[in-house]
Amino acid sequence: MTMPHHALEIVLTRPLAQAELRGAARVLSLAANHDTTRLMTLVHAKTPHQAARRLRHQLGARLPIDVITTHYPDTDHKVLLNIDLPAATHTALTAEACRAHQSPERFVELALHRALAQHADQETDRLDRAVRELLAHTTPAHLLSAVGHALTRLPERPTR
Repeated sequence: MTMPHHALEIVLTRPLAQAELRGAARVLSLAANHDTTRLMTLVHAKTPHQAARRLRHQLGARLPIDVITTHYPDTDHKVLLNIDLPAATHTALTAEACRAHQSPERFVELALHRALAQHADQETDRLDRAVRELLAHTTPAHLLSAVGHALTRLPERPTR
């Protein structure tokens, strides 16, 4: 039986120097983004968890790794998040999870879901306010026409 490869993304705490990137690339094939703050690689392992652990073991001492994630969701549409927390943070997190009668993994998962839902709500509210402001100065038909025209152009980076 052959072992699968898992596509992993590495988020770094800072951009890499070229020498750091070359050194890490001698250990594992890596693809870097334009500013070397994110890397992609394939890791040979039975499971995504094992792949992330193997990656952290191979490159953890060489690179300023912040987070390792699976690049593709699993069959439950979830992405693995591998974070190496400082001991004090891990202890506090475990205690909070215990008080909530949850595993630390489930506690973090639910906290992330709440944070993402809150962000989505805030974004919806922001867009609603922006549309209302635009409608104060034009008609719905003109606004809809302008939105349609904007959507047919190449997308630009959102500004905040």
